[in-house]
Amino acid sequence: NLLLCEPWTVTVPGEPAATIRIANPVTFIAQKLLIAEARPPHKRAQDILYIHDTLDLFGGDLDALGTLWHETLRPTVPGRTASTVEARAKAAFTQVSDDIRTAARIPPDRQLSPDRMQQALSQGLGIVFGTGR
Repeated sequence: NLLLCEPWTVTVPGEPAATIRIANPVTFIAQKLLIAEARPPHKRAQDILYIHDTLDLFGGDLDALGTLWHETLRPTVPGRTASTVEARAKAAFTQVSDDIRTAARIPPDRQLSPDRMQQALSQGLGIVFGTGR
């Protein structure tokens, strides 16, 4: 249900144009954090890359994503879910792990540093979910 909170509406051009709803970046990341422990290792690395790339894509406006979490989304999700997301955001990327190293190697056309990836993840999640506010 988290992915259905405050979806973004996108119009896909064509004949006829289609309007679709997609998960906003905050709920997308929150969902990835919630399911991380249950994922197999290769999927965890892939999810880490997705979180990293989402933060990178919206990096110019992480404060706005933090506002979306705190003012709009957090009040609408169960308290335990919100607390779990925030706790996992705070604890998830405190150091470079094997999963981060694997995530950095996934895209063959990019030279991602595991250290810089870890720092970006930690800082970005801190801004969005309040651990760095």
